[in-house]
Amino acid sequence: MPSDICVLAFDTSAAHCAAALLLSDGTIKTQVEHLTKGQAERLMPMLEELLSEQGVNWSDVTRIGVGVGPGNFTGIRISVSAARGLALGLGIPAIGISTLEAIHHTNPNATVAVTAPRNMLYVQKPGAVPELAAADTVPNPVFLTDPEAMIRAMANLALIADPMTANRPKPLYIKPADAAPSRDAAPVILS
Repeated sequence: MPSDICVLAFDTSAAHCAAALLLSDGTIKTQVEHLTKGQAERLMPMLEELLSEQGVNWSDVTRIGVGVGPGNFTGIRISVSAARGLALGLGIPAIGISTLEAIHHTNPNATVAVTAPRNMLYVQKPGAVPELAAADTVPNPVFLTDPEAMIRAMANLALIADPMTANRPKPLYIKPADAAPSRDAAPVILS
């Protein structure tokens, strides 16, 4: 690994706020907090704490890895927007990493899955695109429920990604939104 690499990875796509700092000597420091809400308020202070504990400044970070889902709609958007803003402000690449890719990193030959609403799963088979499937139709899916293992995998994937061709951070939506525009006529605006 080049001596100037310092990867900051973070994810808020589930009921957690997770961050990892992959240092040039190959060590990974992590911080994970289980949160059902408040990720937006906690993410930046958590990143500051992680950097400070390791004696790393923002200017030392050379790339960002960020979880893009699938998962919680609001949580995904929190991390993605933070990664985009940091990358722009620091002038470094940000790499979007799906939760399914992170699970594949530790289980390359498995059909990996993330729980979806209504007894469904977000599923990805090796070499295939992610899809939505009924939970009872997926034989032997592999889940990675440990946020620390997940954020470690994301940091490692960000490290090995080619910043020129890697996915830019954008939310991974496997199914369309449940919400739909109103079918009622728009209200009359009085002047």
